[in-house]
Amino acid sequence: MDVVVAYDIANTDTSAGAARLRKVADVCSSYGERAQQSVFECRLTPESHARMVGELYDVIDLNLDSVIIYRVNGNLRDSRTVIGIDRPHQLGDTWIM
Repeated sequence: MDVVVAYDIANTDTSAGAARLRKVADVCSSYGERAQQSVFECRLTPESHARMVGELYDVIDLNLDSVIIYRVNGNLRDSRTVIGIDRPHQLGDTWIM
């Protein structure tokens, strides 16, 4: 499934908020690719979707932060319209590390 993850982390001017922001970005980057500063595009299996959601629950402050996951019906690439500079990436491409 293709999903878009958008997040807003509170109090990033504090060490705790900045740490949560980094951790959320790290979780999201392990499942997809950054499309904007706080937006990631991910291609997930149902299992990896559940893992990602669990990891995000473990990282955020449920009383302060917000993470929204939009499930895209069909292929995300076919659903997006970019105005301006597009970041070159192919969702789902193999990564070699």
